[in-house]
Amino acid sequence: MSGAPAEKPSGHARLGWLDALRGIAALVVVFDHSSYAFLAESRQALMPQFNTSRYAIMVFFLVSGYIIPASLERRGCVRTFWIGRVFRIYPLWAAAVTAVLALHWAGIAVIRDDFGGESAATVVVAHVTLFQELLGTPNLLLILWTLSYEMAFYLLVVALFTVRRHQRSSAVAVTLAALAAVSAATGGVLPASALSGAVGTGPLVVVVSITMVVAICCASAGSSALRVFGGVLGGLLAFVLVLLNGTVSAWEGLVILAVMFLGTAVHRAETGRSTWWSAACTAAVVLACAVGSACRQGDGTDFTRRGWIVAFLLAVLTFGAGLALRHRRIPRWVTGLGTISYSVYLVHPVLLAVTDRLFGRWRHDQPLLEVAFFAALLPLCVLTHQFIEAPSQAWGRKLARRTDPP
Repeated sequence: MSGAPAEKPSGHARLGWLDALRGIAALVVVFDHSSYAFLAESRQALMPQFNTSRYAIMVFFLVSGYIIPASLERRGCVRTFWIGRVFRIYPLWAAAVTAVLALHWAGIAVIRDDFGGESAATVVVAHVTLFQELLGTPNLLLILWTLSYEMAFYLLVVALFTVRRHQRSSAVAVTLAALAAVSAATGGVLPASALSGAVGTGPLVVVVSITMVVAICCASAGSSALRVFGGVLGGLLAFVLVLLNGTVSAWEGLVILAVMFLGTAVHRAETGRSTWWSAACTAAVVLACAVGSACRQGDGTDFTRRGWIVAFLLAVLTFGAGLALRHRRIPRWVTGLGTISYSVYLVHPVLLAVTDRLFGRWRHDQPLLEVAFFAALLPLCVLTHQFIEAPSQAWGRKLARRTDPP
């Protein structure tokens, strides 16, 4: 990285630090998941001290919080916002899901085939909403769970925008963090996926799917009353699902949302629409509530307090370092990793499904196989970005321009 700051950075240069963060986070996610297969010994020693998965997703969520609300406010139109999100997320998502299913049926990939006894229609609809993680439906690909929280964040952002409270990101982050602390302190009143357990996963998927479609359509309408109704409906839907039906503990789901709104608060300070003091205070509260909530949890098979807390704090420090270096030039290969980060995120579990079927998982560390996995993955992701992501985003921008109100 160059030591000289860019005097008048272009729009791409100004976002280079975010691409760098996304690239780093994507590589860490791949390391986390591929270590099950190729670095089992190292993983067993590392994870209790540093949860690499939580580190990566918290960096991703901070970046999303920084970018997504700004995207909506820049457009000023909920309809074009949703068009952009659909064409950004779904084409590659559909390609990855289709590919892993086809490879599974061909006998050269292994995927989970236990979906809790739910019908194929229920599983498909839950996944299409991207809310499967919050609907009591196991994920076809493990990494898809984070998209459920991304979707919840989108709905909350739209809700705040439609009621003209989108400038209150610091207050929202603090409120969510405080609720997380309360949830952790009370030990969690409800079990995981409480709504699914109460009404059944199938009926819940139907109700949530219809509600989500109504909320998005109304929030995208021309009538201001409908926009407010749709925005509030979607926001309530997202909040209720995160609070009452996540498979992760409610405190962690609320922390995830608080982290994303912390990213928004930082963006407002960076663009002069809020103060750095406000952003710093917000960060202090979110960090205190998150760490305090984690400290109250007991260690288990998939969770250790030390590993989670170290990962969380390092994620925030990484984001802070990127922010501090935002005016410096970032090497193109680093920003290039950020450009293909979504492909890296979605394609690597498909490739792992193939290696699991063909080679299985090794009990002892195989660092050369780990390197070979990355060497095979990254060129593939360049291709998926070039031929799936980039054209889809271009189509989305074209459609958004056509539907953008005068």
